[in-house]
Amino acid sequence: MFSRAVRVIRVVMDLLDTLRFVTRHPLNANHKGAAVGRFVRWQLGSRLVPGAVLVPFVNGSRLLVSRGMRGATGNVYCGLHEFEDMALALHSLRSGDVFVDVGANIGAYSVLAATSGADVLAFEPIPDTYHHLMDNVRQNAFEELIDARNCGVGSSLGTLHFTSTLDTVNHVVSSEESSDDTISVPVTSLDEALAGREPTLLKIDTEGFETEVIAGAEQALESATLLAVIMEANGSGNRYGFDEAALHEQMLQAGFRCYRYAPFERELIAVEGDGLASIDGLGEKEAINMLYVRDAERLASRLRDAAPFRVLNHRI
Repeated sequence: MFSRAVRVIRVVMDLLDTLRFVTRHPLNANHKGAAVGRFVRWQLGSRLVPGAVLVPFVNGSRLLVSRGMRGATGNVYCGLHEFEDMALALHSLRSGDVFVDVGANIGAYSVLAATSGADVLAFEPIPDTYHHLMDNVRQNAFEELIDARNCGVGSSLGTLHFTSTLDTVNHVVSSEESSDDTISVPVTSLDEALAGREPTLLKIDTEGFETEVIAGAEQALESATLLAVIMEANGSGNRYGFDEAALHEQMLQAGFRCYRYAPFERELIAVEGDGLASIDGLGEKEAINMLYVRDAERLASRLRDAAPFRVLNHRI
């Protein structure tokens, strides 16, 4: 009885946390009632309708979303789950650019990039999630723009073991970790996969394995076309013995600086202290995306000149 009460309390707390996120989101701040309505409709409808639901996304694109897809449902509630970084991808990319999506999940960023006309190289190591990614590629008729690969990314070619039942937090299994849901996945490096193609924007979300991804991306990081790198930091690099502050310093030494993007104003904002304070003391449940920019003036010009996109009832 006690354990059941604890589970109920946890469910209620999770719902309240989600509602706080939804109502405070920049695209919902002035439309809280509509946002809560979307939340309630999804909570009820996703329990009544079996399988995935096709929901509107950006500029006429769509996403297939199922109950339990935590990152994807954020787009249902808020239009753009990761508002600043998703808007930056939309505003910075052009037809013919190359967007690299490492840890693509069901393909939200990949669909955004293809909506902008960019060529996409997407990596998703978990087979079930990869199938969802391909469903979204096909639903939007982006087969010619999105090259989606069912593999992981690291410092070199090889094979690694991944968890497979943790949705957005599936990850490479560390040597200290015990798990019953592991699968063996082929792994490549970014430089090997790009094979001389020059990227415009990199997005790396690998639940702590970013250090290894960057180790295999030396040529990509040196590319003259590279505008920025969006990279998650959530403290989980510790499971592999990686120091995310050291990775941050490595990016600074490579000529990058930390910024935030203000989509409504179309402005890049330099992060005081190069973002070190954002990483120091980061907890396991926290997650931020670091935006690393080498040539802020060139990127800022693109952001200002980009055509607006439509999401929910906004034109940004």
